[in-house]
Amino acid sequence: MARFTRRARIGAGIALATTAALALTACSGAADASGSGDSDVDAAAATSVADFGTFADLEAAAKAEGSLNVIALPRDWANYGEILDLFAEKYPEITINEASPDVSSAEEIQAAETNKGLDTAPDVFDLGLTVALQNTDTFAPYKVETWDDIPDELKEPTGLFVGDYGGYMSIGYDSSKFDAPAELSDLLSADYKGAVAINGDPTQAGAAFAAVGLATVQSDGTLDDFQPGIDFFSELQKAGNLLKVDVTTATIASGETPVVFDWDYLNASHTADNKDWKVVVFDGTGYAGYYNQAINADAPHPAAARLWQEFLYSDEVQNLWLKGGARPVRMEAMTEAGTIDADLAAALPEAPEETVVPTEEQSTNAGTLLGEKWAVAVQ
Repeated sequence: MARFTRRARIGAGIALATTAALALTACSGAADASGSGDSDVDAAAATSVADFGTFADLEAAAKAEGSLNVIALPRDWANYGEILDLFAEKYPEITINEASPDVSSAEEIQAAETNKGLDTAPDVFDLGLTVALQNTDTFAPYKVETWDDIPDELKEPTGLFVGDYGGYMSIGYDSSKFDAPAELSDLLSADYKGAVAINGDPTQAGAAFAAVGLATVQSDGTLDDFQPGIDFFSELQKAGNLLKVDVTTATIASGETPVVFDWDYLNASHTADNKDWKVVVFDGTGYAGYYNQAINADAPHPAAARLWQEFLYSDEVQNLWLKGGARPVRMEAMTEAGTIDADLAAALPEAPEETVVPTEEQSTNAGTLLGEKWAVAVQ
């Protein structure tokens, strides 16, 4: 998501809707600027389906463009593989160009800058909060048809970026080699020598950022000051337990990274192929976060970009996030409407007793502190 691989992108999220909401079970050529078969529709300026006329008009405009450029979407991340394949099946007229699945949120923005004006530029982004907040001038505002179902605290008011799926920071571990850690301090013991991995540098990588956040609140600190979390990882380094290896499906399968800080839905994804892989969400205070969707203001396929957003926030795809073990942003509204997959919702891990998510200010301050102190703490 150091990477910095997609698996460790900045993923603090805007905020959770409420603790209860999260714990409900507790490249082709670029089209012309209009992006539509109708020259009177400026797809790049559209802020909702109404600007196209009807949803069918949006679909027609996207099909006329014929391509969608996505970036940083690993197929084993929160069920993105099935989601991408469903879009391709639903819209065979639109070719999905999947670029650089393992780059970071920051690198997504860099790719947009590098390819600005070219038909290879990303049309859409999937980002963590810190990078999203730093790059709002890169995004085009857009409100999907299901906008009202998305909690206010999980969306930028004009639709520049919007939370979509999330989960809890957790510990995944190889149970054939290690006992389950009961609390954070267990990871400091000699039993975990050279075994504990986070994904990259938390100044740039989100699961790593969240790992420090979790360590902070599990050390009786608050999200107003990440210093306790930095101190924990400094101790982990001094104990010889911090493993500086980027975590991937391959490193987990090979045993190279046997104990991993990661989002619960990502750690859980390894259990299917690794019978000994177990996942722990510590008791007490949990750290949660959402990833955010955004449209590139300079998208070479602006109608397809907007159709992709509508697709991601549909009932069908919100349930596919759930199938991937993540908590969809519309979960509360869909539960009330009876459109949530109840079996998948019931299968989610039990929520921590208390859930915290950094505010915009806390996230920014934590990033500044990490920039000043992280490298020295773990060198």
